[in-house]
Amino acid sequence: MAIGQAAPRDERTGRPPPPEQPRRLTSPLVLTLLLLLLVLLQSPIRRALSAPMMQSWTTVFVAVVIQALPFLVLGVLLSAAIAVYVPPSFFARALPSRPALAVPVAGMAGAVLPGCECASVPVAGALVRRGVTPAAALAFLLSAPAINPIVLTATAIAFPRHPEMVVARFVASLLVACAMGWLWQRLGRPGWMRTPTHAHHEGRTRGAAFWDSVRHDVMHAGGFLVVGAMAAATLKAVAPDSWLRTAAGNPLLAVLALAVLAVVLSICSEADAFVVASLTQFSLTARLAFLVVGPMIDLKLFAMQTGTFGSTFALRFAPLTFVLAIASAVLTGAVLL
Repeated sequence: MAIGQAAPRDERTGRPPPPEQPRRLTSPLVLTLLLLLLVLLQSPIRRALSAPMMQSWTTVFVAVVIQALPFLVLGVLLSAAIAVYVPPSFFARALPSRPALAVPVAGMAGAVLPGCECASVPVAGALVRRGVTPAAALAFLLSAPAINPIVLTATAIAFPRHPEMVVARFVASLLVACAMGWLWQRLGRPGWMRTPTHAHHEGRTRGAAFWDSVRHDVMHAGGFLVVGAMAAATLKAVAPDSWLRTAAGNPLLAVLALAVLAVVLSICSEADAFVVASLTQFSLTARLAFLVVGPMIDLKLFAMQTGTFGSTFALRFAPLTFVLAIASAVLTGAVLL
C-alpha cells in the first residue's frame, strides 16, 4: 500500500478488516497428511511389519494389552466408585483410634477395597484431611493398589503355573505398607506432610465426578499400559538374549533392574502382572520386586504424592518405600518362591 493511501475498510462495518492469520495445521489436515503418507509408504511398511522381529514384537504387545485391558477398566470403574460414593468418614469410623492398631487395619482394608494407585493417593489425602492418623492413611495408600482383589486375580491369571506369586505379592506388599505406616508413626514429623487440599471432585455432582474420574483414569492408566506393553515387547524382540541372560543371571542385578523398570514404566497395578509375566528370563523373585515396587512408588505416583502431600513428604517417603519394597520382595521371595 502506497504511503498516504487510506487503509481498506469493510463495506458493512466501516472498520478495517482484521489482519490475516497465518495458516495453521489443523487436526483433520494432519490426519489427512498422515494417511496420505501411509498410503505412499505402504510397501516398505508392509515389508517391515512382515519381518520376524516385528511379528514377535506385535505378538507380545497385543497379548499384553488384550490380557490386561479388562482388569484395568474394571479397576478404574471400581476405584472411581469408591473415591466418589464411599465417604472418607467411613474409613475414619472403621479404623481403631490407636495408631499402632490402625496401621495394619488400614493395610488390610486394601485387600477388600479395589482401587488403583491413581485413586489411592486422593483417598489417602481425604483420610488425612478428615483426621485419620497419617500413618494409617499411608498404609492404605500403599496397600490398596497392591493387594486388592482385582490385582490379585490379575496376578493369578498372568502366572497360571505359579500360584505362589499371588501369595508372595500379597505378603510382601502388606509388609511394606505396615512397615511404612509404623515408621512414619515413629519417625514422621508434622511439618513433613502438607495437609491435602480438597479433592478435585468435591463440590460436584456424584455422577459427573464419577465419569470424570473414570475418563481421566482410563486415559492416564491406559497410556501407561501401552508404554509398558511396548517396553516389554521391545525387550523380548530387540534386546539380545545374552544381555537379558546376563542381567537375569545375577540375582541382585535382576532385582534392581526390574525394580527400576517398574518405577520408570509407571504401569497401573491392574495391568503390571501381564507385563512382567512376559519377561520369562528373570527369576520369580525379580519379577516379584517389579510387582511390589510398581504400585507403591513410580514416576506418576511420586508426582501425585508431591502434589497432594508436598515435596518435603515425597522426598522422604519415596526413597524409603523403594528400599523397603525391594527388601520385602527379596525376603518374601526367598521364603515363598
